[in-house]
Amino acid sequence: MLIFAKAAFSAGLAFGLAEDGAYTEMIPYGIPSLVLFGACAPIAAHFADRWHRNGMIVVFFVGIGFSAILTSFSGNPVEMGLGLALIGVFAAIYHPVGIAMVIEGGGNVGWRLGLNGVWGNMGVAGAPLVTGFILADYDWQLAFIIPGCASILFGISYLGLILRGNAQSPEAALSRKAEVGFATGWQRALISLAMVTAAGGFVFGAMTFLVPRIFEVRMLSISEDIAITGVLAAVVYAIAAFAQLLVGRTIDRRAVKPVLIFVAAGQPLFLGMMVMQKDYALFAVTLLAMGFVFGQIPITDAVLSRYVPDQWRTKVLSVKFMLNLIIGATALATARWMLSSGAGFEGVIQVLALVACLIVAAAFVLPSRQYSSDLEAATS
Repeated sequence: MLIFAKAAFSAGLAFGLAEDGAYTEMIPYGIPSLVLFGACAPIAAHFADRWHRNGMIVVFFVGIGFSAILTSFSGNPVEMGLGLALIGVFAAIYHPVGIAMVIEGGGNVGWRLGLNGVWGNMGVAGAPLVTGFILADYDWQLAFIIPGCASILFGISYLGLILRGNAQSPEAALSRKAEVGFATGWQRALISLAMVTAAGGFVFGAMTFLVPRIFEVRMLSISEDIAITGVLAAVVYAIAAFAQLLVGRTIDRRAVKPVLIFVAAGQPLFLGMMVMQKDYALFAVTLLAMGFVFGQIPITDAVLSRYVPDQWRTKVLSVKFMLNLIIGATALATARWMLSSGAGFEGVIQVLALVACLIVAAAFVLPSRQYSSDLEAATS
């Protein structure tokens, strides 16, 4: 999905759009993909609960692979938007199904979520990196074809693991678990998570989409080569992703609320500092900002694992990611409107910093007690 963030400008030129408006004109065609990425999550959760989690992961890999290849054959922005929308439908499978598999079983949930998040954000990092190099020597179509083929191969490989009996079945473990209720304070915890998810989805959705382009237009003293700026964006995402491991290990050993407050407070601080930075200063501040943005990711899912019983997690996760990603789509619409109206990237970043302040407020709503007894013990 983030291939589009880097390839949108090149694709717009190929479709005959004017150079000065190609990027902003192409942004709306990526919004349906983000909406469906979130809106289809409850449907994916339903099929996973009724059918098979491992099987749905196979559908995820193969589906996004064929959808990416189909997108590469687009002849105009509308066709590209339809292809991206199909990618969003299949991509919706992963979060409610895959995250439920990661947190199933209790134990060091924070560390596992952090590790999973690092791998996930390697995809965020790899998108501008791989796409930038392909665009430098080839065209935007190949930027979709190569990852699409790789995804299909992953799906076939995972299917092979299942057929050979080497893929662990979460359903078998779930069937042996006793029915466990929601933990004390779960209503307040879910209100906090909803607030963090909404505000965090807005910030994350905008930042992961805009950073490659911001680097292209505000690092001209470093390089005007889109491949180089793509590398710099990838380095930011890759390094910042490891904040999830640090945060994940911390919340396995410490109370969650003060950690969330700290991680939340860093976002408006460094986002605000990005506004007037250029070149290497922009790179450094963006790296710090993304470190705090990514560091928040394992916290919400770890909290959910402590307050929501296993048999409800797929459903709750689907609603959480639906909210997160639909809000992320509104972030793109907001960014596009602001850029078109002349606010510039400075204005967009200022809005993101203000929205990030809501994450700080949400952190204070979270119950203070670190919950880790009956519910987690029963699911381990």
